[in-house]
Amino acid sequence: MTSKRQTKFVHEGEYVAEVEVQLIESAEGWAPYLSLEDAQKLDEVREALRRGDLTTASKLARVFRLTPVTG
Repeated sequence: MTSKRQTKFVHEGEYVAEVEVQLIESAEGWAPYLSLEDAQKLDEVREALRRGDLTTASKLARVFRLTPVTG
């Protein structure tokens, strides 16, 4: 079993967060998959962005505000 670092993006409203996770590779049929901790981290970031809690989200990920280019 090996793991590979990857960036996942979480988009909620006008915000996007870059979340670093480890994808676990194995010979089993469900690979690659996330650890329980990384799945919970993605959920925590998503919920924080939904609440507008940028402080909590930015502790777990890099947070960006989306700005429309055209009207």
